[in-house]
Amino acid sequence: MDLEYRSPSADEFESVYRAVYVAFGDLPKDEDVERARRVMPVDRALAAWDDGRPVGVAASWPFELTVPGGTSVPAAGVTWVGVHPSHRRRGILTELMRRQLDDVHERGEPLAILWASEAPIYGRFGYGIAAPETFIDAERGAFALRDDPGPRGSLRLVTADEAAELFPPLYESRRQERTGLLSRSEAWWRNFLLADPEHWREGSGPKFYALLEIEGEPAGYATYRVKEKWEEGTPRGELRVTEAFAVSPEATAEIWRYLFGVDLVSRVKSGRIDPAWALALMVTDARRLHLSLAEGLWLRLVDLEAALRARSFAEGEPVVLEVEDGLFDRNAGRWVVGPEPGRTDGEADLALHVADLASPYLGAFTFEQLAAAGRVRELRAGGIARATRLFATPVPPWCPEGF
Repeated sequence: MDLEYRSPSADEFESVYRAVYVAFGDLPKDEDVERARRVMPVDRALAAWDDGRPVGVAASWPFELTVPGGTSVPAAGVTWVGVHPSHRRRGILTELMRRQLDDVHERGEPLAILWASEAPIYGRFGYGIAAPETFIDAERGAFALRDDPGPRGSLRLVTADEAAELFPPLYESRRQERTGLLSRSEAWWRNFLLADPEHWREGSGPKFYALLEIEGEPAGYATYRVKEKWEEGTPRGELRVTEAFAVSPEATAEIWRYLFGVDLVSRVKSGRIDPAWALALMVTDARRLHLSLAEGLWLRLVDLEAALRARSFAEGEPVVLEVEDGLFDRNAGRWVVGPEPGRTDGEADLALHVADLASPYLGAFTFEQLAAAGRVRELRAGGIARATRLFATPVPPWCPEGF
């Protein structure tokens, strides 16, 4: 096929956005088009054009991702990836992904991140699982905190406009200290996080915005919906948490106390629970939380040198990694990891693919786990243990952001 690959003009933006929905078997509302237009920079959308029609798309949001050590690193939030059914199996997706990664590198963004709609696709392009996510589908009536000292603080419902003023400062107060959190613009908050179009509700009611205050100061918030349901006159509703965020463990417990206290609800469901919150240890009956795990956030090390220099490493003896990267020669070769990461001619301690290096990069996995999965080879005795010590982080990464 004689295809053209380029970004749309402002006038072509709507056709590209609609092409994304076609790839996923849907059609957007007019308000969805305008919402996307307000937030997505046109030059970050890349389309494959066949006779003037977009038939494949890949785009990326301009984020900053907090990495170990508290540094905010430019990261491309890959999204809108899809090809029309009429044009699949023709190499379009491969070309889009390669061109996109080249563009990300030219923009000076060392990392690319995404949520995979089909997980087998992205390993081919050097992405690896970097921040697994936890879900709950909990029985509300069985929820109780162990050794509960009783509630602290107060919660109140606020409007979306009030939430737009009160919630962002709480999030920002922790963003640069917590690995995995992403930057959020005002437009992102208003158009996505706090927006509540009816067709997003999937049978639930409107979105509620709850603010927690402890000693008169904002300490956390939650956004949620309730899906009303009755069986033989008995309430069996579901409370669906879209986000719960707090500035301390105490505030986190109070937010969840509130969510599990909403009436006429039999189940509380939430994804992307903070893995550092030891929820299973804080309740009297962890089994009734019905915890589950998914692969979560994927990460691609686009510029390995810049990515290694951006994050901090724990104290320990340096380790030399032999990295394979079939897409980018700039990343392939030997890298020393330690106080001054960089290229080296030294003897390698470990050998692994760049996609597998993504898994310990944010601290989600150890090199022992990679070895157990057959994803890293130890070339010198003790290399795996030394690498684990260097990449270790106090808490696992957490990315509550869907995009």
